[in-house]
Amino acid sequence: MKKSILVLAVFLISLSTQAQSIFGQWTTVDDETGAKKSIVEIYKKDGKVFGKIVKIFDPAKQKNLCKKCKGEDYNKPILGLHLIKDMTKDGKYYKHGSIVDPQNGKVYDLRLAVTDEDKLQVRGYIGFLYSTQYWERVQ
Repeated sequence: MKKSILVLAVFLISLSTQAQSIFGQWTTVDDETGAKKSIVEIYKKDGKVFGKIVKIFDPAKQKNLCKKCKGEDYNKPILGLHLIKDMTKDGKYYKHGSIVDPQNGKVYDLRLAVTDEDKLQVRGYIGFLYSTQYWERVQ
């Protein structure tokens, strides 16, 4: 009996930990229209956190290139683009990395946090100014 209670407790703790994880796939939403734009997969590699676009919902935009991006991202396909780079955990947030907006090529400092099990707070900064989006976890 004690063993089955312990197993159940460990299972429930692992579920709650997984629900609060930033890792996995997230649906991005257009700020103005509320329409789904893309799916971004967030993963860890070599101790850093990255995110890449794995799906674009609008068929007309699926072959678009990042023409306004700079450096190594210039003219790369937006589908597959690593838009989140070099994030590290800092307390309850992931920080110290960046995100690029493929629409305008601008790079922002970034802070990520799970607000509840289905929402990811994505906050981009330039100096003290910031903009926040909420991405939805893909089920």
